Amino acid sequence: MLSANLSAIFYLISGVLFILALRGLSSPETSRQGNFFGILGMIIAITVTFLSIGNFSIGFVVVLIFLLIGGLIGAFIAYKIPMTAMPELVAGFHSLVGLAAVFVAIAAFLNPEAFNLGSPGNIKLGSLIEMSIGAAVGAITFSGSIIAFLKLQGIMSGSPITFKGQHPLNALILISIIVLTYLLCSTQSSNLFWILLTVSFLIGFLLIIPIGGADMPVVISMLNSYSGWAAAGIGFTLENTALIITGALVGSSGAILSYIMCKGMNRSFFNVILGGFGATEQSSSSQNKEQKPVKSGNADDAAFLMKNASSVIIVPGYGMAVAQAQHALREMVDTLKKNDINVSYAIHPVAGRMPGHMNVLLAEANVPYDEVFELEEINNDFANADVAFVIGANDVTNPVAKTDPQSPIYGMPVLDVEKCKSVLFVKRSLSPGYAGIDNDLFYKENTLMLFADAKKMTEDITKNL
Repeated sequence: MLSANLSAIFYLISGVLFILALRGLSSPETSRQGNFFGILGMIIAITVTFLSIGNFSIGFVVVLIFLLIGGLIGAFIAYKIPMTAMPELVAGFHSLVGLAAVFVAIAAFLNPEAFNLGSPGNIKLGSLIEMSIGAAVGAITFSGSIIAFLKLQGIMSGSPITFKGQHPLNALILISIIVLTYLLCSTQSSNLFWILLTVSFLIGFLLIIPIGGADMPVVISMLNSYSGWAAAGIGFTLENTALIITGALVGSSGAILSYIMCKGMNRSFFNVILGGFGATEQSSSSQNKEQKPVKSGNADDAAFLMKNASSVIIVPGYGMAVAQAQHALREMVDTLKKNDINVSYAIHPVAGRMPGHMNVLLAEANVPYDEVFELEEINNDFANADVAFVIGANDVTNPVAKTDPQSPIYGMPVLDVEKCKSVLFVKRSLSPGYAGIDNDLFYKENTLMLFADAKKMTEDITKNL
């Protein structure tokens, strides 16, 4: 068994490694190193926790068994999950973090002696406050993440679910959580503890159901932050340094990322926290796609336009990820470069439903980092480009975000693809994007729709080039 001082030192080392991991993940060039630091920090934290149990006992065996079960399940999921399902996987994992915080809080409340928190009915006030906050935030994270997972997976509609009096009800429940926490700390009643958990689970559902699909990336980031604060709260209850440090890092970094994404999508940060944004009705102007003329072409047409271009901007999206077309795209770009055509990539902050999703896929295909540009860096270049090749992106290229105040994505910065001389849009059909609205870019005079699987179309274009 490790001594308390030695455990604290190793926990501090793991905390430093987690900080270095975040620092490394802030740049594509150092992301592998950041991943390594994160893995090493987690190995140290798990090992120290495992060795802190004490001598060989029933508890030791139970922890070992569940550690192996959890590790095998995690390894299996990581091996099987495709990159396209990463957003819902993250949402699912957030729910488990929240549920773990709830279970620890329940165990600490029912058996405080095991955690050196006092006795039933006489728990330390500070520990009870931390426990209540951790349990409430954990419950909100769990139920909210379940809704996010269901929406991302398509099991539940991505459209906002609203009803009259929704915001006052949410406010009333949030106030009741504060009141219940105060009463619980005053009376230490087990009934109040279970009521607090039930109400927290309920508000988690109510906060996420009114959020539309277009804003789900921000929700994932915010739930990530919630899971961190839940872990930190339980860390204080358990007096576990590693849990406090890790939870605080996840909570603060998730909140900062959410703020950056809200700013990038022109959303209110407080609306994200309180729920219910992105819930406007779809504009009628984007309902009648069958009545609008669409120009469609094939690989020959696309190759002809690209051959005669001097500059091409690639706009990758979720469709590219689904088709796993990043390697075919890289091959097409290499062919264009051999013909002295200038090529660059335009990435929206939430392309692929999750920040960094497209960057990871392009890096997998060895696309040079200096050819990939964020929205702010490249948006002005579309007006001077000959061809924009949109491969699977949808909502992030929709001009309606700039023109229709009734649209659920109105105000969200989008890539100015329509300003190019020619737009080649690779898509299987005219179906709407994740926001559930039609894309006006499909019907622009300078747009040529290429209806096909993204990978096959890209390969055919390369053959024609």
